[in-house]
Amino acid sequence: MMLPNLIVGLPAMLLCLILQVMFTFWSIRYYLRASDRIAASGTRVQIGPLLLVMLILTAGNLLQITLWGCLFLALGEFSEFYEAVYHSGVNFASLGYGDIVMSKAWKLLGPLEAVNGVLMVGMSGAALVAVLQQLIKKLNEQRPRAD
Repeated sequence: MMLPNLIVGLPAMLLCLILQVMFTFWSIRYYLRASDRIAASGTRVQIGPLLLVMLILTAGNLLQITLWGCLFLALGEFSEFYEAVYHSGVNFASLGYGDIVMSKAWKLLGPLEAVNGVLMVGMSGAALVAVLQQLIKKLNEQRPRAD
């Protein structure tokens, strides 16, 4: 029973990694362009672009949750989209409520999605820290120097 779960789950994890990398690169590229425009205009670096990066990364994670939910629907584990996505979100965030449990045949997909979610949310956190470091660097560059 484990092999079918791995055959289905591992490609889903790979797809999530591809999506996470795309959303991470998009958000960091956006931030670098936005911070360059702000610096070129002579205004102080603002936190707005950082907030938008957070929203982009969150959208990427929500898309991954939705994809796992669609997989659960396709496997016949759920009859309602909302229930499938809810269950997926609980797995992805590794909350482990246990109020909805999949059938024995596909039960291993839950832990696989949880591992995937921890890794992808970790990548989002790392990207936010990288952007925050860039923000701090720009703030230090703009700070008046006492000579």
